Amino acid sequence: MTLELYKLDQEAHELVSKYSQHKDTLNQAYKMRMTVVYGLERFWGEHLRLQGVKAAYWKETWDKLAEIILPTGIELPTDSDKDIGEIANELWSLDIDQRKVTLAVLIQLCDCMVWWTQRYKPVRSNEIDDEGE
Repeated sequence: MTLELYKLDQEAHELVSKYSQHKDTLNQAYKMRMTVVYGLERFWGEHLRLQGVKAAYWKETWDKLAEIILPTGIELPTDSDKDIGEIANELWSLDIDQRKVTLAVLIQLCDCMVWWTQRYKPVRSNEIDDEGE
């Protein structure tokens, strides 16, 4: 495999800016980043557990990952109507190198989303330091 520039920062910015006006989603990027360590199948399934805008944010993040990673030849499932066990099995059956690459890209995407989330959060006056005035 060769190094591929995925424009993850731009993709993360688009996701965060789209959902930043929804107060309920402000901390979701942090939760996404924490969930990555449990594997692709758990990250994928999180949108089924949540409701409303939060669920849409997680689902759109997964769909964006699938779109980003597709040029490498890795096809991720994006159909929420399939059986949860079937999706988990599809993800577990990915080649180990494909899983590693996908997880690495997802981690970086989530890290970028966390960074952009910080920029979109309202600044509280008591948290401003000399440089942030």
